[in-house]
Formats: sequence, C-alpha cells, structure tokens
Amino acid sequence: MNDFVGTGTLVRLALRRDRLLIPIWIVVFVISAAGSVKASIDLYSDQNALVEAARTSNASPALVSLYGRIFDESSLGEVSLFKLTAFGALLVGLLAGILVVRHTRTEEESGRLELLSAGVLGRYAALTAALIVSAGTVIVLGLVTALALMGSGLDTKGSFAFGLMWAGAGLAFAGVGAVTAQVTESARAANGLTAVVLGVAYVLRAIGDSSADGSTQWVSWLSPIGWSQQVRAYAGDRIVVLLIPLVFLVVLIAAATALIRRRDLGAGLVPPCPGPPQAAASLRSPLALAWRLHRGSFYAWGFAFLLLGLLVGNIASNVDGFVTSDSAKEMVQKLGGVEGITDAFLATEMGVMGLLASAFGIQAALRLRSEETALRAEPLLATGVTRARWLGSHVLMALLGTGALILVAGLGSGISSGASLGNMGRQVPRMLGAAAVQLPAIWLVTALVVILFGFAPKLVTGGWVLYGVFLLIGQFGEIFNLPQWMINLSPYGHTPRLPGGDFSVTPVLWLTAIAAALTVAGFATFRRRDIG
Repeated sequence: MNDFVGTGTLVRLALRRDRLLIPIWIVVFVISAAGSVKASIDLYSDQNALVEAARTSNASPALVSLYGRIFDESSLGEVSLFKLTAFGALLVGLLAGILVVRHTRTEEESGRLELLSAGVLGRYAALTAALIVSAGTVIVLGLVTALALMGSGLDTKGSFAFGLMWAGAGLAFAGVGAVTAQVTESARAANGLTAVVLGVAYVLRAIGDSSADGSTQWVSWLSPIGWSQQVRAYAGDRIVVLLIPLVFLVVLIAAATALIRRRDLGAGLVPPCPGPPQAAASLRSPLALAWRLHRGSFYAWGFAFLLLGLLVGNIASNVDGFVTSDSAKEMVQKLGGVEGITDAFLATEMGVMGLLASAFGIQAALRLRSEETALRAEPLLATGVTRARWLGSHVLMALLGTGALILVAGLGSGISSGASLGNMGRQVPRMLGAAAVQLPAIWLVTALVVILFGFAPKLVTGGWVLYGVFLLIGQFGEIFNLPQWMINLSPYGHTPRLPGGDFSVTPVLWLTAIAAALTVAGFATFRRRDIG
C-alpha cells in the first residue's frame, strides 16, 4: 500500500475541523499587523520623531532583548512592525507547531487515527496532511498580511518580505511539531516540547540582538526566529534568507518520517514512566489530580509571566524617552486610558498580560474536554466522584491559575519599575492592584469555555474564537474607530485602566457576576448531559 494514501481525505477532515479556528487566527494576525501600522502613522507625525523613537528603542537593552533591533531607523515599515517581527514570528511558529501536533499526536492519543488506519490509510498520511494544513495556513497568513500592509500604505517588496518572514517562521516550527509529535505519547507533552524549542529559539535571538559590540550576533543565526528577523523587511528585504527555514523544514520532515518507522501507532519514542501501583495520599481527590495535570504548564506560564513583568517594568522607566512627540503621547494615553505617560504604558501592557492570562484559562478549561474524549473522565465519575467535584476541580485550577499568573506579572512589573523609578514601596501595590482588576474579564472568558463545555461540548473550542474576537476589539477598537456598542462586547473594554486611571467598582462587580453566572450555568448543563 502507498505510504501516502488517504492524505487528501485527512486534509479535508482537518480543514473541516478547523474551519473556524484557522480563519479567525489569520484575521487576528493580519489585523494586528495592519493596526500596528495605522497606530504608528498616527504616533509619528514627522520623520524626526520616527528616527528618534527608533534610536531610543535600539538604545534600550530591554526593548532589544524583547522585540529585536531596528536595522533601518528611518523606515516607517520597520519601526511600525518591529514589535511584531520576532514576537510575531514566535506566535506564528506556535500556531504552526500546534496545528501539526493537533492533527497527528492528538489524533493518535484519542484513538481516532487507529480507527482510520483500519481502512485504507498510509503510514505517512497523517503527518503529511498535518504539514499541508499547517504550511498552507501560515503561507496564506503571510500573503494576506502582505496585502494588508500594502493596503496600509507600505511598499510592496517590504510587505511581501514581512509576510513571507512570518510564513518562514511558521514552516520551521511546523517541522519542529512534526518531530515532537513522534517523541512522546501525549499531545500535551508534544506541545510542551514545541514550546520549549520556541522559548530556546527566542532566547538565542535575544542573546544575539542584545550584544552591544556585536560579539554574540552570530548566536541569532542559530535560531529560526533569528532567521526571520534577518530577512530585514523594510530594511533591505533579504528574502533569500528564507531558504534557511525551508531547508530546516525539509531536514525535520525527513527526521520525522524516519522516526515514524521506529515506533508503533499510538506509541512514542520516549515511553512514559510508570507510576506507583497506588496513588499517594496527596493525589486521592479530584482537586489533587487536577493540580497534578495542570502544574507543569502552570509552572512554565508562571516563569514566562514573571519574566514579562520584569521586562515591562524595566521598559517603563524609559518610556518617556521612547515616546517623544505630542501625538505619540496622546495615542499611548488613549490606549492606556490615563494621563501619565508611564502609567499609560504600564496600564496598556498590563491589559496585554490580561489577554495572555486568559489564554491559560482557556487552555486549562479545555482540559475538561480532552479528559472526556480520551475516556479518562468516565472511570472517575463511575466512582464516588461527583460530576460537580470533577468539573469544579479543573475550573478551580483555571480560575486560581489565571489569578496567580496575572498577580505574578504585576509583582514583577512592580518590583522592576519601582527599582528603576526609585519608589518600589509605592509601585508594587499599585501594580498588584492593576493586575487584580484584570481578573473579572479573564474569569468571564474562562467561564464562556465552561458553559460551552456543559451545554455544547463539541463547540468548546469556540472559546478560542471568542477570545480572538475580544482580542481584536480590545486592542484595535479605538484605533479603527469602531462603534462603542461593539467595543462594549469585549469584557476587556470594561476593565479599569490602572495604574493611574479612575477606578470604578461597578464594572468589576458586573464582570464578576456574569462570570459567576456563566460558570454556574456550565455546572448545571453538564449535570444534565451524557458523558462523551
């Protein structure tokens, strides 16, 4: 039998399953890039302000480590998109890797691929289909982004270089996902390994960029994200560099296909370690089991949030130098909703961290559905564990986990900004308060996943769709002058803008009440439906 037979069928199946998720995330990336250009045009009214902002950014080690270096300080395109060059490549790579794992290892873990293999399905069909879907997604994303940037007024060559740079990063990490899917028996572990590779790549890029004398610049060339940055869109447009991720992808595909031949269907190259025959006393409750299942990802997210908080707080001490023109200050104040430019920056970045914490809440709540479809929930519920206790254990992990993450970010930014500004005793409680007010909106988004799980479990991934819509409205609603009723649809639009802004308890109470009502409704509907 042909090793690739059935590939077309699996491609159509994957596209049907992701018919909402893929378009939504393409739109999110495209609007993010176009919105960043529009905001920059409003920020920098003249060339001198543009060059001064670029030079200030390059002079800040924290900014260079976080976003990368601006190669052409007079280029509107590069200054507009420098925050989305390396960081955007990271996110596109994450999307591509997750798509490959989703349609390979996840299918094996659930047993669906084994059922399909009982028919006419080649050994490499699943991997090939997943790579086609992932590669097609990032290529379309890159091309549509290029067209959107051209429509925003940027030049054609630079726009295509930027779009193809994103696509190149996605292709590289699609290959990484193809390899990690062969290593472990768990989709979560495969995604975790992909995230680790992404993190290492980002750190290598940061080390190479932050070198003051250029002595470690070569380290960036060890990173797929560094390759994307070296395309230098709008600053030379070195599209030939994209041959490197293409070669990298071919090598990883060859490695993945070789690994497939060395393992059985459903097994990984690294077998899981068997646990003790009896659980410890600390695991003899649904809540303890939920903590055991979520703790690995929580620790990883917690470290990332602490690092982000420290970086944001450090950057805040220099934000006055970065934003110099009156129009730039007015725009940042508008986004942050406060008068002080430093507080406006911190409020805006804390809102972004609230969005990121929501992603953890969605991921943690979605674990309910994966436990159910993998038939691990039913044996638990066949014992003395009630549905409410099982559901509540995972929901509690999602709610407490998001709370801990955003507070860790607030603590890190308070310590860092307080140390830089010389008022740590004041900054730490202010930033913890700014973090805490993000929680009602975060919990509401998590509660939407809970009610979807209880009422319509097959639509539970729609939580990501709603999240993408809220993200677009919250980040670009005012920039694109959307009507107020549409902006009000996003729970993040009702969060008080702290530090420095006016605090009103009314929206906080309303968001909390709605989140609680949705969560209770999710519990009630779950109790009345069949498992599976």
